[in-house]
Amino acid sequence: MALKNRILSNGLASILQKIIRVVEQLFLVPFFITAWGAAYYGEWLTLTIIPSVMAFSNLGFGSAAGNSFVLTYASGDQQKAASISKTGFYIITIMILVAILVSALTIVALDYFNVFEKSLIEKSDAIIAVSFMIVAQLLMFYLQLMEAYYRAAQKAALSINLITLKSAFLIGTGLLVLVLGYGVIEFALTQFIVILVFILLYGLKGRKVIGLFKTHKGIKDKAILKDITSKGLSYLMLPVWQIIYFQGSTFVVRIVLGPEAVAIFNTVRTLSRSFNQFLYLVEPTVFPELQYYIGKNQWETAKKIFRISILGVFLMSIIGCILLALFGPWFYAIWTKNELYLPKAMWYISISGLIFNALWYSAEMVFRAVNQPKKMGVFGIVSAVISVAFTYVFAQYLGLVGAALGALMLDILLVILILPLGCKLMHMSIGELFKHGLEDFTSLNQQLKSKLKSLKN
Repeated sequence: MALKNRILSNGLASILQKIIRVVEQLFLVPFFITAWGAAYYGEWLTLTIIPSVMAFSNLGFGSAAGNSFVLTYASGDQQKAASISKTGFYIITIMILVAILVSALTIVALDYFNVFEKSLIEKSDAIIAVSFMIVAQLLMFYLQLMEAYYRAAQKAALSINLITLKSAFLIGTGLLVLVLGYGVIEFALTQFIVILVFILLYGLKGRKVIGLFKTHKGIKDKAILKDITSKGLSYLMLPVWQIIYFQGSTFVVRIVLGPEAVAIFNTVRTLSRSFNQFLYLVEPTVFPELQYYIGKNQWETAKKIFRISILGVFLMSIIGCILLALFGPWFYAIWTKNELYLPKAMWYISISGLIFNALWYSAEMVFRAVNQPKKMGVFGIVSAVISVAFTYVFAQYLGLVGAALGALMLDILLVILILPLGCKLMHMSIGELFKHGLEDFTSLNQQLKSKLKSLKN
């Protein structure tokens, strides 16, 4: 299949995935509020900080092994790719076992200090539900390595569609639990079952698609183990800064402003970033091809893919910001059934981060494509700490508006730090990015016009 056709297939699959992702983020919120109440739902969001931390962590050793696998396979060294797969699976399994132990100790410590006693959720229910959610997220650690099989086989669209199907099942089971009036234990249990079945079937299908393991048997290699471990630790900095930012800001708002403010802060952040899901269509669409051509050492094609991606996302983010400014408050009122009050200043500050977020997120994929995550991790941690600190200070004086200002700091800092370095990794300057990017868009536009004209004739 030609590059354009693969990108088109990836794009169509990504569109469906992001639609389901937006539904996953927005659809269940009114049902949560109706079934459990705003304050109880706010406590549930706070309670899920632990499994959320686990969810972010799957970008560590799994990403290191997965990206190494794709780059090695694309370069033609299939035996080493098979060994990377086996070694990576071994490391991820060890990581899961360690994470289970750490999580168990964390829950025991929280219970010892009576943290669960302070929650609106019954202590025993909270512990059981959190345990199910933790194990479910730990199983997802395998996803990054399994996903690499599809990318290396240039079947990224199939992978995206299977992940989308999993999300649809999560929404369906979650809705069923809430409509039937069940609580946090039943909700967590059904999510765990869906993820367990998905991981088993997704992994088996991926191995069949790549076909590598029929002809090559991997071995656990010490050199590969060392390389994956080194890069995996660097990748772990990526979820660390996201944990600091997302869970840290949620925790700060809970301490300073209370549980209902957590519900407002998180729902505003979710809705204001809902359009980001459409911007993020670009990354899964082009990333498999970008990484593949980097692995093949075909830099001119890779550069063109990168330039079109960055400028396309930038233009779409401007449109999204305008639409959210016009219609966001109206939709928020309907979405939350007027149960939560939306400060207008908070809303406009939150949506302004859309443009900054779109730029740095699109440039960030280069760090993963070349399998060099360290600097991205360092930049992220520094920016997240600064952002959470500002959130704490501003929230004390300006309430939710101040919390939104603090959160915005992260996106501004990351654009300043990441975009120039991302261009450098792609062997170009920011000036070249925009200059040649406009040329790429002009050429692409002419090709589309020519194709449409030929179809009419």
